[in-house]
Amino acid sequence: MRRVVIDCRNLAGTDEFWQRYLDAARPADADSFGRNLDAFWDALAGGPGWPGDCVLVFQQSDALGNLRTSDGGSFLEALRRLCEESPPVPIELR
Repeated sequence: MRRVVIDCRNLAGTDEFWQRYLDAARPADADSFGRNLDAFWDALAGGPGWPGDCVLVFQQSDALGNLRTSDGGSFLEALRRLCEESPPVPIELR
């Protein structure tokens, strides 16, 4: 299975995180991808931004600890919860 590695070091914000995801995964319907965690969940289920059959590997994921969700929560914790919900595309946080 294809492995898509996204380097999370030195991110300026969530916009840059989503751009790195798009650059690495080259997903279907990238122009329609919403660039937020809800859109990411939809993408993992085959919606816009679907990366295809692969394993997503977020390298240096601890660097996401300084990012915030739109409601001010921890982006990293939200991503961890998403991973625990067993999305259709396997995700590794390293």
